[in-house]
Amino acid sequence: MTTPTVRQGEASRIADPDEGISLDELRLAARNHGMPLEALRYDLTPAGLHYVLVHYDIPYVDPVTWRLTIDGLVSPLVLDLADLRGRPRVERTVTLECAGNGRARLHPRPVSQPWLDEAVGTARWTGVPLLDLLGELPEDAVDVVFTGLDHGSDRGVEQDYQRGLGVADLDDVLVAYEMNGQPLPPQHGAPARLVVPGWYGMASVKWLSRITVIAEPFTGFQNATAYRIKTELDSPGEPVTRIKPRALMVPPGFPDFMTRRRIVEAGPVDLFGRAWCGFAPVTRVDVSVDGGLTWTEAELGAAADYAWRSWTLRWDAKPGDTVLMARASAGNDTQPVEQPWNTQGMTNNMAQRVPVTVR
Repeated sequence: MTTPTVRQGEASRIADPDEGISLDELRLAARNHGMPLEALRYDLTPAGLHYVLVHYDIPYVDPVTWRLTIDGLVSPLVLDLADLRGRPRVERTVTLECAGNGRARLHPRPVSQPWLDEAVGTARWTGVPLLDLLGELPEDAVDVVFTGLDHGSDRGVEQDYQRGLGVADLDDVLVAYEMNGQPLPPQHGAPARLVVPGWYGMASVKWLSRITVIAEPFTGFQNATAYRIKTELDSPGEPVTRIKPRALMVPPGFPDFMTRRRIVEAGPVDLFGRAWCGFAPVTRVDVSVDGGLTWTEAELGAAADYAWRSWTLRWDAKPGDTVLMARASAGNDTQPVEQPWNTQGMTNNMAQRVPVTVR
């Protein structure tokens, strides 16, 4: 594991109340992209439209020389790509969402990747179940640490990207080498990555190089400092884990280039979207066509274990300006209309708002 180097003066911060998007944030937004909301029409998001978050650089990895090392409290193992592909394979359709999705809608804004609503995608991942690679875990195993080949600095800490998962959270985790039936593209973690169904995307380590089973909780940067829900900068907060319920709609009509306000013809309009949750099945989607004053239950499509489900609603559009909204319910949780604020802008699942002019 990489020993972190701390440089003074580098830290996360909160934007001033009226501060615009910075050049640093624009640089991140140019490298990382969300899924165009019209791509919600696809059951499986094409790889080039699936959201991408790269913390550091996309490493150039030669699939011929790449190796995956498994060590720690289990029998050591080194696999090349052919070894991995030669093992019994499974496919899982999984919706992944960035934990920072919606951050840019918070006020004041936590300064980081400025996501709106689009940091999501669903793919069919092919690979080997993690537990098949690890074998029987010893009784003193506590966490499993996953190390990627991307290397950089965050808030003064130089590091390889690493995340830890508790041994109770390993069911259905996949070491994947294909996405939608094709070898992983570079931006999605080639030649192999982790896919953790139900969890926000930070857990699904890309460019996987090492898996280490340890006897204590992992306290690396991406678990202990990043990806925390807290309202005070100096608070330890709570860890980000499973995806909260969210519904998104395909914006109807056509957009204005700059504002993205939708132009819709009066009359019947079929609204379509997707909804998902990482800890319970989505049981309901409600849609408002009057900015949240009233809500109507949508019709749900087929459910899936770890992937989004579709929803539809016919709207009788009347001339004038309005705001369309959608919110999902799962378990005992329903998306909020207004989001409680936190310092890192994590797990913001406030209901989508789509400004529309009906003519």
